[in-house]
Amino acid sequence: MNGLSQKTTVWPTPRGDVHICSHCGPEQIRRYRFDSQFGTHAHFKSLYTKRESLEKNARWPDTNVTLALHANDIIGFGVLAYPDPGERWAKLSPRLMMEVRAIEVSRSWRSSTVAGGIVKTLMADPRVEDKIVYMVGFSWTWDLDGSGRSAQEYRKILIDLFEPHGFLELETNEPNICLKPENMLLGRIGRKISKQQQDNFKWLRFDIYPD
Repeated sequence: MNGLSQKTTVWPTPRGDVHICSHCGPEQIRRYRFDSQFGTHAHFKSLYTKRESLEKNARWPDTNVTLALHANDIIGFGVLAYPDPGERWAKLSPRLMMEVRAIEVSRSWRSSTVAGGIVKTLMADPRVEDKIVYMVGFSWTWDLDGSGRSAQEYRKILIDLFEPHGFLELETNEPNICLKPENMLLGRIGRKISKQQQDNFKWLRFDIYPD
């Protein structure tokens, strides 16, 4: 648990108002049903197929689990968390980088602006100006079948979703990102990040660790 106070925003959509709640703990997540569209489809599997997976994330220190709620249903979610210790992005400085680990909206609520509300709420987290926030996009995790889009079109949708919040596409030699041209690294540099930290992040993207 991160100890930060929860905030709830009423987010208007063409299908009615949605409540977007930040910093949700396991107890609150347990109150709601997980929309049935989060699951395994013919050519796509949701990152989290059960509500219990979000509850587990919410127990991690300093993790922000943000929920989009309609009535008693979780129709979308986002997770902002520190990278795993073994990942490249954890090697810069202790707790300097945070990852948007998940953004997903139920298939039946896509194209209703819900994803934009989730990203906006995650980026309202008071810590982000002290952090480098990043999002890794792997095309094999995208719901191309459900969206009816090509990988390049889906990639553009994600860039358009994150760019208004200060994210830029960044170059890297990280092997998994380089596996396919559609894959990408998006990053947002907080206002309080020093020039030295920015330079170190630039080198880290190419697996170089200056003294």
